[in-house]
Amino acid sequence: MSSYDSSVHTRKQLHDHDRKESIEHISATQSDAHDYDDDNESVEHYTKYPNRWSRIREWIREPAAEFFGVMILIIFGNGVDCQVVLGSNTSISATPKGDYLSLNFGWAVGTALGVWVSGGISGGHINPAVTIAFALWRDFPWRKVPAYIFAQLMGGLCGAGIIYANYIHAIDIAEGGRHIRTVPGTAGLFSTYALPYMTSVSCFFDEFVGTVILLLVVCAVNDARNGPPPAGLVPLVLFITILGIGAALGMQTGYAINPARDLGPRLLTSMVGYGADVYTFRNHYWLWCPVIAPIVGAIVGTFIYDVLFFTGAESLINKPNKKARMAHARAANAERQKPIAGTDSPV
Repeated sequence: MSSYDSSVHTRKQLHDHDRKESIEHISATQSDAHDYDDDNESVEHYTKYPNRWSRIREWIREPAAEFFGVMILIIFGNGVDCQVVLGSNTSISATPKGDYLSLNFGWAVGTALGVWVSGGISGGHINPAVTIAFALWRDFPWRKVPAYIFAQLMGGLCGAGIIYANYIHAIDIAEGGRHIRTVPGTAGLFSTYALPYMTSVSCFFDEFVGTVILLLVVCAVNDARNGPPPAGLVPLVLFITILGIGAALGMQTGYAINPARDLGPRLLTSMVGYGADVYTFRNHYWLWCPVIAPIVGAIVGTFIYDVLFFTGAESLINKPNKKARMAHARAANAERQKPIAGTDSPV
């Protein structure tokens, strides 16, 4: 082969090599672009709002969590009331189906599971008294309070409705017929009614004390500086708390300690045949004992904890006063006026 032919052959090899590299570069670029489009599609798919329902859910998930938390509480609480009380009637059950300790366990289980379901979404208040106390003393937004309380009451009403439908035949036997509904009678299976010897002041005090204790414990388990339980064990602490309150303080007024636990089922009973008697019992007992007393108790319990123990900035008690705010402003101003490092050094 001549030197000319060799030169031509070499140039042809170089041209073919450059053309091959160019084709590979174009293919790689197209592949990268395709991968980039796929990545974009993946990113778009995993956005906060991947579809229309996700936007709607963002607005309702917290009230929905409170609704189902209270509904679970009432299903277990009213359910155990019906099973234990109605089961003691030999016309309904040949043998008793529980005792007073069973009632305490049922309400404790309902509280724990209700908080477990709702805790990570809404905070697991499942109690209007807790919601109001946290809005007053902590940083819980007041704008959320109406939706929370409405959801809690409706959860109580629906939970009681489920239990009423489940035990309606046993209630008929206990009352003597579908058309007979007595107060307190079987209405006491769903809402609280104080024992006859209790005075109005004693009823209020009983509910007040129980709710103060409940809120002291709730505040403690949410205080990072006071040895809170490990993640996921708050429901266990509340199980123990409700079990203890019921065992120690539950006999006289039924330890409502939660307006939604009492008023939601009371609304249900007034709708299914018990009538206005559920509200007029003992001079409107339903309002001042199981509703107002727990709210006052929750406010006082949170106040006591925040005044004596809590150091978190979210408490109203720990908000900086005028002197502290002025000192902070002076410190921030002095920090802004510091020279940039190195600019004041001699050249």
